[in-house]
Amino acid sequence: MVDLHCHILPGVDDGALDMRDSVAMGRQAANDGIERVCATPHIRHDHDVRIGELTERVEALNAALRDESVGVEVLRGGEVAETAVEGLGDEELELVALGSGRWILLEPAPGPLTNVLLARVARLVERGYRALIAHPERHLSADMYERIAGLIAAGALVQATADFFLRERFAAGMRALAEAGLVHVLSSDAHSSHGGRPLHMREAFERLAGFESVAPHLEWMRDVAPAAIIDGDDLELPFGPSV
Repeated sequence: MVDLHCHILPGVDDGALDMRDSVAMGRQAANDGIERVCATPHIRHDHDVRIGELTERVEALNAALRDESVGVEVLRGGEVAETAVEGLGDEELELVALGSGRWILLEPAPGPLTNVLLARVARLVERGYRALIAHPERHLSADMYERIAGLIAAGALVQATADFFLRERFAAGMRALAEAGLVHVLSSDAHSSHGGRPLHMREAFERLAGFESVAPHLEWMRDVAPAAIIDGDDLELPFGPSV
């Protein structure tokens, strides 16, 4: 499996505290069957992440994982805020794309989804990128489903947090999103080995296998789509929104 959204880089944002924490997160991933993890530090105005240092930081973490015999590879990426993406130059955008690809993990602004996010997705397409929308579950509104469907029609895909399918408080809403065809990939969005969301996805995929409308597409969601995203490939959707 590939985790496309994880704050595994040490000491750069609100994620892993230090290299020991990062390595422990890598062990969590390996134990769950995750082989590759995109390091996606926050690229937004309240975090001083230096994009030019990301390649070196990823290489250092991979070296530490190898030294500790942790069988996980960390790939470069970033969680780019809707409010920050327009300010990134071409080289910066390339450095925060997921893997070696052309997909940008895009974090919507707080509150209901708006036409501004749709415009950001369209602008990324103009610049040669496609958007992977993070955290659909955070943007409840009367027209949320229609807004997400509009983003998909504009070329975006949607990434949901795996752990929320397992929490009683969120499970019903996450199931409804998935069954409406509004979830394409899962990721951990893990921040630390010390608490919060663990770096795991397997159990959530097992839960998805029990959803009649989702089960036929499980292999595409778990394997095909994430691999294509980190390779920078285009994707033909095997299902569309049912809203």
